[in-house]
Amino acid sequence: MSPGTHYLVTGGAGFIGSHLVERLLAEGCRVTVIDDFSTGSPANLATVRNDPRLRVVEARVSACPDLEQLTAGAEAVVHLAAAVGVELVVRSPIRTIRTNLDETEAILEAAAGCAVPVLLASTSEVYGKSQREEFREDDDLLIGPPHLGRWSYACSKLMDEFLALAYARERGLPVIVARLFNTVGPRQTGRYGMVLPRFIEAARAGRPLPVYGDGEQTRCFCYVADTVEALWRLLRCPAARGEVVNVGGTEEVSILELARRVIAVLGSASPIERVPYETAYAPGFEDMRRRRPALVKLERLTGFRPATPLDEIIRRTAGLEVPAGTSPAAESRAPDRR
Repeated sequence: MSPGTHYLVTGGAGFIGSHLVERLLAEGCRVTVIDDFSTGSPANLATVRNDPRLRVVEARVSACPDLEQLTAGAEAVVHLAAAVGVELVVRSPIRTIRTNLDETEAILEAAAGCAVPVLLASTSEVYGKSQREEFREDDDLLIGPPHLGRWSYACSKLMDEFLALAYARERGLPVIVARLFNTVGPRQTGRYGMVLPRFIEAARAGRPLPVYGDGEQTRCFCYVADTVEALWRLLRCPAARGEVVNVGGTEEVSILELARRVIAVLGSASPIERVPYETAYAPGFEDMRRRRPALVKLERLTGFRPATPLDEIIRRTAGLEVPAGTSPAAESRAPDRR
């Protein structure tokens, strides 16, 4: 990569996107962001808004008049623009499906015209109701029935993957699919149902922390600096092109235990409140019981494996000082062994 390399980031004013933009600029790159600010915010880019190497275009990807020109001038595209959050998915399934499909098709078509590599951000949701202890990229997928709108997000993101890989096969487009597992960190909002910022907000206010269902469903949370490190390495890894790669954390925790850890780390007196799924969402809502990523492929391709401890993730997400002796991924990066 030469100094001044140009990257196009869709959804670059979102939670993950803004952190990636900061990283690209820190690496000496030029960055163009396309974002309609429907779920992202200009405030997320406050620390870099005056950087002359950053250009922000306010538009939907599919309605951006300069999309082909912006894509053609990029070294690579990182496509993060998507509908986000369980609440948005359940309450606005049409918006979810159309946003995910339309924006992805637009960026893939633009990139195919000039053979610009695309890193597509997908989601662990595509694994659906699989009962495997650990999800591998070549696993069969088990998606719920279409009358449950909760699965529209998983299906639309899975179609994004199919479409991206079809462009790779038929049009020779260099594509990487990154399946993200529960990325968390500063700037993430609980507005659309993200559990950790909601827990932190409730704990700080002394309100009950709402745990849906029995609370025994488990997740592996990945600190945003780790996710960004993985995406950065995948962008520079030719062997990753044409591949689907999991990106996630390694520490599996139940949602009930997560609530307890948040209360402990913040020194809160908040209680935990059990909330039935049908109260939180709608009758028939189905959740994934486990969501643990296999990271062998990511480590083999990039030499990197996210490993920020959960308590440190909670502290950093809450904006608390981290005790001496701990190091975030962005500050102590693993050697690149590609």
